[in-house]
Amino acid sequence: MESTRRPIHVLHITFNMGFGGTEQVIRQLVRQMPKAEFVNSILCIDGSVGPLGQSLQKEGVKVHSVSRSPGFDFQLIRKIRDHIQEGKFDVVHCHQYTPFVYGRIAALGTAARVVLTEHGRFHPDRFRFKAAAVNWLLAMITPAVVAISSATRDALARFEFFPSRRIKVIYNGIEGLVHDVETSNEVRTELGIPEGSFLWGTVSRLDSVKNQSMMIRAFLRFVERYPDSYLLIVGDGPERKSLGDQAAMSGVADRIIFTGYIEHPARYMGAMNGFLLSSFTEGTSMTLLEAMSLGVPSVVTRVGGNPEIVIDGETGLLAENDDEIGFADAMATIYSDHELRERLSKNSQDRFQERFTVSRMTEQYETLYLNILDS
Repeated sequence: MESTRRPIHVLHITFNMGFGGTEQVIRQLVRQMPKAEFVNSILCIDGSVGPLGQSLQKEGVKVHSVSRSPGFDFQLIRKIRDHIQEGKFDVVHCHQYTPFVYGRIAALGTAARVVLTEHGRFHPDRFRFKAAAVNWLLAMITPAVVAISSATRDALARFEFFPSRRIKVIYNGIEGLVHDVETSNEVRTELGIPEGSFLWGTVSRLDSVKNQSMMIRAFLRFVERYPDSYLLIVGDGPERKSLGDQAAMSGVADRIIFTGYIEHPARYMGAMNGFLLSSFTEGTSMTLLEAMSLGVPSVVTRVGGNPEIVIDGETGLLAENDDEIGFADAMATIYSDHELRERLSKNSQDRFQERFTVSRMTEQYETLYLNILDS
């Protein structure tokens, strides 16, 4: 017997739909959930829908924006409440803490059920006395709190005072990439990588929290031993100039390649022989998942959610936080052991299919929505 229940209307509240990991998760959920069962809309609170928002608008998704004023904006609460009531939303899914505070308060007195997803942590994490005063109450009146890794869950409990037992872990998921040999060869030719050279790479915002400075120092140690190697850094950000200056003074600037901002960076991933992630903190790195889906062996720092994604010695190698010597040694291990590279490649693809596909993530959120509406 067919269900007569109307589609569940979901409102995602976020800062904006730029090119970050949070925005990618929202886009995946909006695209992947069955349209007959879920109608997804997005509300951005920083005054702009962003490039991903514009792209989704062209696909027919309702993406709106409101402007947030400095300080605590009481008018923003009214604007969000009006939006919730006009759209008759069943679920208000808030992404990150600030959108959650506004969304949670705005939804009071409406029929909407609220979900918070915490997508990552600042570095360094710290206690906030205001959080201690209000978060226990916000948690009590919020049907579902989600963290994208166990490490993020533990940080929410320790620093934000959300009860750990009430936090569900749902790992990020992506559509796996497909390796295209022809495209990979084209990319390497465009970059001027000689045939047979080993290409390390990363795709990331160039930000101090990503610690690409340490990555470059580790590469300099590595390239002394293995000079037929290159480092590809795909992305842009506030650290672009300082990293460029660091590379320029390294003596091997011709081996370190910066692409700048690339709208579709995934085509570069298949050209890499090894993937690097040197962050001080991570939740669930989307680019790390992309590398795994292609079977690109990785070296990542043992921080945040990284050890939950990469099993050391089985699907990649872990190095201690901000340890350029250990990071370089892990790079050397992968470079010098062809059998290990093959094993890491296969195992990482298998683990990706088991735990980090977009279908797995989407199904978990669909079940979560249904559960809180039926409770």
